[in-house]
Amino acid sequence: MILKTIKLTAAGIAAFILTTATVPVIAQRARTAAPKLKPVVFAVLDDGKTLEPIAFITNGKLSGSEEGQGGLFDGDALKAYFAPKKSYSIVFGGSADGKTVVVKRNTGECSGTSAETTSTPVKARLKGFVMALATSAPVTLKAPAFRRLPTPAERASAESLVKAEFLKQKLSTEAANKIDYHNLTAVDVDRDGKAELVGTFWAVPKENERATLFFIAEQDSNGKYAVTFSEFEHYTAEKIMSGEVKDLDEGIYHTLLLDYMDVDGDGVGEIFTTAQAFEGRHFETYKRAEGKWKSVSTSYNYRCGY
Repeated sequence: MILKTIKLTAAGIAAFILTTATVPVIAQRARTAAPKLKPVVFAVLDDGKTLEPIAFITNGKLSGSEEGQGGLFDGDALKAYFAPKKSYSIVFGGSADGKTVVVKRNTGECSGTSAETTSTPVKARLKGFVMALATSAPVTLKAPAFRRLPTPAERASAESLVKAEFLKQKLSTEAANKIDYHNLTAVDVDRDGKAELVGTFWAVPKENERATLFFIAEQDSNGKYAVTFSEFEHYTAEKIMSGEVKDLDEGIYHTLLLDYMDVDGDGVGEIFTTAQAFEGRHFETYKRAEGKWKSVSTSYNYRCGY
């Protein structure tokens, strides 16, 4: 009886050791399993050195400010996205164009929700107002694609349209004839070989005023350009946080092209834009539906100051 008791106890001990040895392994596997991250679109800024989030992608739709302040622009929630060596596809000209790799997550109130990155695009030359997108989602628009400087004829058409828009907004002929611009880009959002023009122009109605215009222009069946979307703003010093209208000459408050990307898979790229404010950066995305462009996502990345 004593021998039998000893044998049973030894078997129990062996089973206990086997069980307790297995539990930590299972627990460790559960802890190290990578979480499934929702696809996201980023802005590639500062000559390719900074990433800022624009929107999540859920079932082909963008979610910006609706999920924003508690999720998208919560730095802690984006820790996994900003982990060192995390890699994302750069989107330039609507197509994948190299990679951007996270160096580190930026911290501090004045950093907003952002990360320091190293970008290695193939075609893009990211500098100043030539920016791009980055994403963890599949990039569905394939070549042939382009994003380029406009031809002389395209530029002439754009300038003519801009002058007409400014005159429509009651600017003087003198002011409309002295337009300036921050960006004018030819893109092909639907791969039909016809360039859409996306531009950011401005004028000086008076010395202490600025008029800004962001527009999208498309060709009709005869190849003639027409403005199909525009945003006009007339600024005085009272409307500007710094009180200095000359700050707009450097790009503050202007809506600028980031790039375009087919989010919903319909074969037409959505146009992504950004506007630098004094306490953060605004993002907006436009989709063409039934021949008209409309905003489908907006978000804002707050900082303590510019």
